Amino acid sequence: MSKYSFDEIVSHLKSSGFVYQGSEIYGGLSNSWDFGIIGAALKKNIKDLWWKVFIETNPYNVGIDSAILMNPKAWEASGHLKGFADAMVDCKECKSRFRADKLIEDTTSLTVEGKSFEELDAIIKEHNIVCPECGKANWTNARAFNLMFKTFIGTLEDSKSTVYLRPETCQGIFVNFNNVLRTSRKKIPFGIGQIGKSFRNEITPGNFIFRVREFEQMELEFFCEPGEDLKWFEYWEKYCYDFVKKLGISSDKLRIRPHAKEELAFYSKATSDIEYAFPFTDWGEVWGIADRTDYDLSQHSKYSGKDLIYLDPETHEKYTPYCIEPSVGVERLFLMICCDAYDKEQLGEGDERIVMHLHPAISPIKACICPLSKKLSENAAKIFDELVKEFPCEFDETGSIGKRYRRNDAIGTPFCITYDFESQEDNCVTVRDRDSMEQKRIKIDELKDYIKERIEFK
Repeated sequence: MSKYSFDEIVSHLKSSGFVYQGSEIYGGLSNSWDFGIIGAALKKNIKDLWWKVFIETNPYNVGIDSAILMNPKAWEASGHLKGFADAMVDCKECKSRFRADKLIEDTTSLTVEGKSFEELDAIIKEHNIVCPECGKANWTNARAFNLMFKTFIGTLEDSKSTVYLRPETCQGIFVNFNNVLRTSRKKIPFGIGQIGKSFRNEITPGNFIFRVREFEQMELEFFCEPGEDLKWFEYWEKYCYDFVKKLGISSDKLRIRPHAKEELAFYSKATSDIEYAFPFTDWGEVWGIADRTDYDLSQHSKYSGKDLIYLDPETHEKYTPYCIEPSVGVERLFLMICCDAYDKEQLGEGDERIVMHLHPAISPIKACICPLSKKLSENAAKIFDELVKEFPCEFDETGSIGKRYRRNDAIGTPFCITYDFESQEDNCVTVRDRDSMEQKRIKIDELKDYIKERIEFK
């Protein structure tokens, strides 16, 4: 569905300062990526916007920041120590390792979520699936591969000092349920959100930053009364979809896919994914919304011996709240936004521009001030000094005005502001719009409000 290849988009993101190869001067590290000067700003803007929309301005929700390292009993309660594993198969010929489900899904049209190891082995054999690396069909049996990174706390490396890098942020929310109740004075329904790092020892990470071992999550755990959960599930499904739509993502590349009954996790009453048509696949999951029932609070209550129940202050009824979880990975949202924003436009014979049509609310740079001549730089710099107090700006006096426009188009700057020789007489500047390339004369004292109005997330 994309007009452009994934390799072309990735090449632009690397060359323009969005994403760098991790540890590049040492030859890199498999599937390790650093966010560059433009990408770091875009990533921060995405997180800030999510926090504003889902936490600060939402009347139901509050935010926390829980620790990456947790008591290992928390992972026993959540089921991660026992069951957080992918099915792994090895090619006996070239020793390459793959996730069995991804190997099957990438080779056939089958969906195999929920299949047993034996069923996966049978499918691989039945369809004579060959190794993507060497072309042979000589596989080991599927077996469990735990996705959690293990490390040690303290001076001794033994079972008593074993801890894990969290594979998801939500457990830190569940174990703090009572603390938030006590300190926030919230009443059901209410949500607890956070943004934080998670780590998964993926067997086959790939597709650039789509599937990585170190990533950030923006998660909300919304607690509600049993029996009200499906109503709130629909509410948050629409809320998340509307957020994505307001970012300007193409409607024909978005869909909500409800999970079939056989796909649901054993604790889930309902799950939907917001999916995007990435250039490397038909549809890829970006945002998951799940009705987790009372599983998590019940499990942590059982394993910790602490009551994680809610006492309704009006009815005096006690119950374990149900939980709706909208969860999105920052890197996947970042990648979807960039894939959708990337465009090339022919402006004339031999003249082409690359433009990132990023929503102005998340654009790394909001405006670039461009004096038409270096002789005008002193006065133009005064405009920059005022605007940069309100939003991120750049000052560019190098090269032709056309080249400066192109540089800013390529990183998604919504406005270029040209201070010319007439500006000294009429106190106006020319504001060029990134998307339409239209130019408009604006009074300098109206410039700040003009831009602020157009970079709002509405």
